[in-house]
Amino acid sequence: MEGSLDRLPSGPARRVLGPRLISDAANDSFESFEGIIGKSLPLKNVMEQVRTVAPTDSTVLIQGETGTGKELIARAIHSQSARRDRKFVRLNCAAIPSDLLENELFGHERGAFTGAIARSVGRFELADKGTLFLDEIGDIPLELQSKLLRVLQEQEFERLGSTYTQRVNVRLVAATNRDLTQMVSEKEFRMDLYFRLNVFPIGIPPLRERREDIPLLVESFVASYSSRMNRIIETIPEETMDVLTQYQWPGNIRELQNFIERAVILSPGRTLRAPLSDLKSFSEQPPAHDGVITLQDADREHILKALKETNWLIGGPGGAAARLGLKRTTLLGKMRKLGLSRPIKMGVNA
Repeated sequence: MEGSLDRLPSGPARRVLGPRLISDAANDSFESFEGIIGKSLPLKNVMEQVRTVAPTDSTVLIQGETGTGKELIARAIHSQSARRDRKFVRLNCAAIPSDLLENELFGHERGAFTGAIARSVGRFELADKGTLFLDEIGDIPLELQSKLLRVLQEQEFERLGSTYTQRVNVRLVAATNRDLTQMVSEKEFRMDLYFRLNVFPIGIPPLRERREDIPLLVESFVASYSSRMNRIIETIPEETMDVLTQYQWPGNIRELQNFIERAVILSPGRTLRAPLSDLKSFSEQPPAHDGVITLQDADREHILKALKETNWLIGGPGGAAARLGLKRTTLLGKMRKLGLSRPIKMGVNA
């Protein structure tokens, strides 16, 4: 008999709080990189790249899905560099309206435009002799990309409303979850800027490709949120940890962190009571599109329909690949890109 998915699973439990766990987790993970938790091979490869490029002044392009921790990697690069005692300045290019982004980057002089009652310093000046982290760099408007290219090549620019050239010494670390090569081919991103950014690319693996790190992350988040909420949670049921380890986590570490925060809120006692049914219901629902469906959503639903009709058989004459008219490897590539994988049976015996 299958029990409720959000009930407390029976079976062995894992102790998660106390000095023993905290010290063991620190020894097993990357204690030299603050905030980065994990010991999986994909993460070790990333950290080796960080150690290699950090002492240089080269531009770094961090690529990865949303929620994979790109800013933490950028901060690790800064903290391991010769600029560690200087400022680390961050700007999310997607969060600033395009008509204001130039001002955010380069600043302005008094009277440069209506409302400019005083001189304003931009992020490049703030980051002088330090590191500037430009997140979501794929969202920089095409008309501003030439000015960004100039400051990267020449380390100089003019504030809005000024003819005086400012010189700076800034190390740039950029990040994106978009395919810049495709944007270049579609004339949405300058090729010369792409090559200038892509001096040392670092790809951040999604959480589903580093499952070995999930228990460490879960334990760390439980300990952190328990402390913040003044609670004592001592155990995580083994079956709960198994479900969390097998789940796909389309929102990556950010999604896992938010889920654990909710789980701690819902746990009145000393055992974590994770709302596992939330994971199941989310993974089985198609993406909402408010009456307007994108090509990616349509592709996803088309592939998902074929997978369900073939009971998730991919290859062979009766598999989803043949039904869709695709090669097996092509279908697997599309599934990885769309975050599709066979549903996990998360029921527990009552």
